[in-house]
Amino acid sequence: MKVIVTGAAGFLGSRVADALLNKDSPIKVTKLVLTDVFPIKEREDPRVVNVEMDLGEQSNANKLVDYGCDVFLHLAAVVSGKSEAEYDFGMRGNLDATRYLLEALRKKSPATRFVFASSVGVFGGDVPPVLDDLTAVMPPTSYGTAKAMCELLVNDFGRRGFVDACSVRLPTVSVRAGAPNTAVTSFASGIIREPLNGIPSVCPVPPEQEMWLTSPATVVKNIIYAATLPKEVFGSWRTVNLPGFTVSVGNMVKALKTVAGEKVASLVSFKRDETLARINAIVPSKFDNTKALKLGFYVDTNFEDVIRMYIRDDLKKSL
Repeated sequence: MKVIVTGAAGFLGSRVADALLNKDSPIKVTKLVLTDVFPIKEREDPRVVNVEMDLGEQSNANKLVDYGCDVFLHLAAVVSGKSEAEYDFGMRGNLDATRYLLEALRKKSPATRFVFASSVGVFGGDVPPVLDDLTAVMPPTSYGTAKAMCELLVNDFGRRGFVDACSVRLPTVSVRAGAPNTAVTSFASGIIREPLNGIPSVCPVPPEQEMWLTSPATVVKNIIYAATLPKEVFGSWRTVNLPGFTVSVGNMVKALKTVAGEKVASLVSFKRDETLARINAIVPSKFDNTKALKLGFYVDTNFEDVIRMYIRDDLKKSL
């Protein structure tokens, strides 16, 4: 199958690309087109084509689709902090780029399975104690607003048969390897990654702040798995909350202490950032995994195991 992945220079996009090229990938890739506005890692695999382009330009969306695709994994995004600070830039990279890609697929490749990576950042405000896939969205940020609008576009394109499209809402991903980014939840990785590398980390939210999390390995599997499901399983609403689990920031640090010891955990300190604390406080942290698990998606069980996976797979190359 021919597969296109956007955001392929990013943390998740790069991992999705590697997983697709693995011999045990559920999608048997014959050609993999990787695109990003940033340089993409070179891979010694004849199936791979790297394309550096800005998808905020509509003509580039058409050029990308011309490479041919059976599966399109749209992971490119302007992260939450950057989107909040630079409204026009965020909307161009998140909403406009997605609309351009959907229109290009509608005209040139309507049978393509299009998977849009959304976020639980679409939720906020007055919500029930536990959310499900049909809970009404009320985004607390411009990033979440763009994601919510894209979900509606994806659903309508799928409903009308323009593209075989679906959206998957990602929990916060921790622990991310690499340098910190400008996402408002970046600290969820920083309070683990930096101490394990011997670097102090300041947490901008209080210890009692709860988060809805998934590990990198699990979310990569779930993104790819979404592309293998028949469209009928989604029903009339083609958006799924990917499975996660709830953990407080304080318990994340306790898990770090259990796995790596007191000396490492003591490198985490707390200093409240009013903006980050306010935004994170209104993002829900409890979701019903029933639908996603029934569909066969994967879920982590506890944060200690997530830390151990990070140590095993990423610690040496994390910074």
